[in-house]
Order: sequence, then C-alpha cells, then structure tokens
Amino acid sequence: MNTIEAIRTRRSIRKFTGEPVPEKTIRELLSAAMSAPSAGNEQPWQFVIVDSREILDAIPRINPYAAMCKEAPVAILVCGDLRFQKFPGYWVQDCSAATQNLLLAAHEKGLGAVWTAIYPMEDRVVGFRELFHLPEEVIPLALVPIGHPAQQLPPQDRFREERIHYNRWKPAK
Repeated sequence: MNTIEAIRTRRSIRKFTGEPVPEKTIRELLSAAMSAPSAGNEQPWQFVIVDSREILDAIPRINPYAAMCKEAPVAILVCGDLRFQKFPGYWVQDCSAATQNLLLAAHEKGLGAVWTAIYPMEDRVVGFRELFHLPEEVIPLALVPIGHPAQQLPPQDRFREERIHYNRWKPAK
C-alpha cells in the first residue's frame, strides 16, 4: 500500500476480533510513531502499551468514547513529556503527528485502530494520569485501541474544494 492510498483508505475501527497483536508488530507501530516530525526534533513523547484486560476494561469508565477497549487486545497511550520540551506547547502537535503515524502504520499492517481523545479534557487527563500512575510532567494526549478489525468501512472522499483558499481567505458565497 502506498502512502496516499493508506491516508485515503484509513478509517477509525471500533470493533475488533480479539485476536492478539504480536509484540513485534506493536514495536513496528511504535517505531513508525517515533518517526514523526517534532519541533526542534525534541521527540517529547512517551508511550504506554496496554494489554492488561483489567486496565482495558476500566478505560471506558474514564472515557466513554473508548468503549471499544473492551474488545481491543491492545491499546497504546500516547503521552507528551514536558521534560523534553525545547519549545513549550508544541508537544501537542508533536504527539499528534506520532499518533497519526501510529494509525497509518496499523492500517498498513492490516490492523484496525481508532484515535480516542484525552487531552485537553481535564477529567480524562486526571483519570488517565491516575489509572496509569503518570508523573505530573507526563500528559496523556490520546489512547489508540488496536486490533484485528471485525468491521470493514469503505473509504470516504473527504476532499472539499470550498475549504481551499489561494493567497488570501475567500469568503463563502
């Protein structure tokens, strides 16, 4: 699968078969995530691999939009580590780029994945910080449940000509 095809056909998968994801594959996904660009090459990320059924089942109590964790064999918690900041505040963009790389790599491997948001929802940040015993300077950005897909979603054309502007903003007609 080429890059454009991966970008255009990746979908958010919320149903999984429960089949395990090999450790080698998880490491490949994390390698792709860590290949993301970052401000000043600061790479301010930390990742927590979650394969404990007890923890996966507890996650929807903190984030109701992560109910698919009860079916997923694994999830990856993407966190920003403020100790690595050269440029304060850019950790959000950097970790978002890492999350997108993670999603695309999972798709290329034939896996399903979905980005579930944590930051900036303070209640979720606190809940994930407590569940995972995160230090104060580590902020959870997103949780990505991953598994073998139990659903197939067709690609969607999301191109919108009216959202393209050249040189200056053009008002809607």
